[in-house]
Amino acid sequence: MTLDTIHWVIIGIWGILGLASVIVFAVAKRSNKDMSELVQRTQSWWVMVAIFTLAFLVSKTISIIVFALISFLALKEYFSMIPTRRTDRRVLFWAYLSIPVQYFWVYDSYYGMFAVFIPVYMFLFLPFASLLSQQTDGFLKSVGTLNWGLMLCVFSISHAAFLLILPPTPENMSGGAGLLLFLIFLTQFNDVAQYTWGKLFGRHKIIPGVSPNKTWEGFLGGVATTFVLALVTAPLVTPFGMLHAAAAGLLIPVAGFVGDVTVSALKRDLGVKDTGSLIPGHGGILDRIDSLTFTAPLFFHFTRYFYY
Repeated sequence: MTLDTIHWVIIGIWGILGLASVIVFAVAKRSNKDMSELVQRTQSWWVMVAIFTLAFLVSKTISIIVFALISFLALKEYFSMIPTRRTDRRVLFWAYLSIPVQYFWVYDSYYGMFAVFIPVYMFLFLPFASLLSQQTDGFLKSVGTLNWGLMLCVFSISHAAFLLILPPTPENMSGGAGLLLFLIFLTQFNDVAQYTWGKLFGRHKIIPGVSPNKTWEGFLGGVATTFVLALVTAPLVTPFGMLHAAAAGLLIPVAGFVGDVTVSALKRDLGVKDTGSLIPGHGGILDRIDSLTFTAPLFFHFTRYFYY
């Protein structure tokens, strides 16, 4: 198993995307349902996969920078949605500054600081920076939303970037690159699968108070599809045996669903449909990576516990 395997897997992803596009456009023409959003999402996937492929194949440094940019855009969308006090504007500067610092620990392979910088140092520093304004009204809510935004948009996503730093093993010569490809591919494919199964066969609402469009048919269809795909792709780019591949094949779609509905709850609380409008058919960056905010840290520590 070599890095050439990764190239073949990426080619396979492009092939799957091409096949999926043909199927989507064929179904959209024949279906009586409104499939315009599904078609638009498919078109956006071509752009996103192209960007990911270029970043992934050029160098690890470029890939880390791309993830840092994703964290920045997601955090920017998050701060644009939540109500902030005028006195918190200075604190936002420190929150944004934490992004290059966090990703430097990734680049430097410094796991110790990577693991504690945001959940310990920034967690303690931001309240201090906020209280310097001497405005105590709304202090607790402000500090809580700021720290949660950093955890969601920066700390969680940086786990995906840190996968790149994991070295090859005798069972997995493609190393962290293969693990990252496995995580990203299954997380995003699960989103597509759950959406498609729900769009085509969804009847029974799973959590209507938070996300009215989510159905049991979509959820179970996505989990089953992702589970099978995990068993097929794990031997190509990961060190996982069949048992661990099966566990990852359940962990990723379930965690991805929880991440999706968690961000949906946030949007419903704030009264917005999407976190942004950067990606046609998908909304904003945070809309696209909501599942990854949960799958990335859970998959990273799952892998690290058993193999590193």
